[in-house]
Amino acid sequence: AKMAAATSELLTGWCLFGLALLAILIFCWVYVRKYQSRRESEVISTITAIFALAVALISSALLPVDIFLVSYMKNQNGTFKDWADANVSRQIEDTVLYGYYTLYSIILFCVFLWIPFVYFYYEEKEDDDGNTCSQVKTALRYTLGFITICVVLLLIGAFVPLDIPNKKNSTEWEKVKLLFEEFRSSHGLTALSFSISSLTVIGMLAAITYTAYGMSALPLNLIKGTTSAAYERLENTEDIEEVEQHLLRIKTKCRDGRPLSLRDRRTVQQLEDRLRTLRRRERHLESIEKSWWTKFCEAIRPLKV
Repeated sequence: AKMAAATSELLTGWCLFGLALLAILIFCWVYVRKYQSRRESEVISTITAIFALAVALISSALLPVDIFLVSYMKNQNGTFKDWADANVSRQIEDTVLYGYYTLYSIILFCVFLWIPFVYFYYEEKEDDDGNTCSQVKTALRYTLGFITICVVLLLIGAFVPLDIPNKKNSTEWEKVKLLFEEFRSSHGLTALSFSISSLTVIGMLAAITYTAYGMSALPLNLIKGTTSAAYERLENTEDIEEVEQHLLRIKTKCRDGRPLSLRDRRTVQQLEDRLRTLRRRERHLESIEKSWWTKFCEAIRPLKV
């Protein structure tokens, strides 16, 4: 009966975690697809962005599930419930702990191997003529630096923070042997914890910096306001006219039947792409200028100031 109750409570917690997982995956897919470039997007880079963001958010979502499972095993007075004996509580704690291990290991894999490789592979793809082997070799060469940093962090976390007892008669070999014994007994927990903590410190510094800037910039931006859609349309029209004139100047070179040079053909292709983008932006700005949201923002302008 105790095992059945424990299993039921454990399934409840993991069902909640499964729902949170599904919501996170949907959010990551919508978020990445909304802000990525439609013309320059790649399938692998899109999958990488969605997966990496989802893993980071899932790691955060595991914390409230952990708290829920621990608190649900106890009564209001702090004592454990009847079904939550030592074996059951240990089983639940081990399951959650393995979840932490798995997610943190995947984070290290993404940060130090997968994301750098994908990034450098597609950066090299833009500069190369399509030689896949050369792209892979260059990406692996740059990724090797990130792997080296990961190994250094794991080694520092594995050996440096340990409290080694100071014995006067112990030899250096005994001290080294004790280090490996401590590392084996901890199952690499200190190494993994130190690596994740190092990444967390970097993220915390970034959050502090951008939050401080955002708290200062938000009121200033509210007072300063944004450029009106009509003014942006005027600038966009001028850009369209400039691109069209540039295209006309290039195309006049071949009026006598001479073909354009390779450089001019590339320039024409780039200008035509830019022209399509500007015309698409003009239609977008026109719809914004006529929208009710723009009129509403103009009405609450005094409140912003």
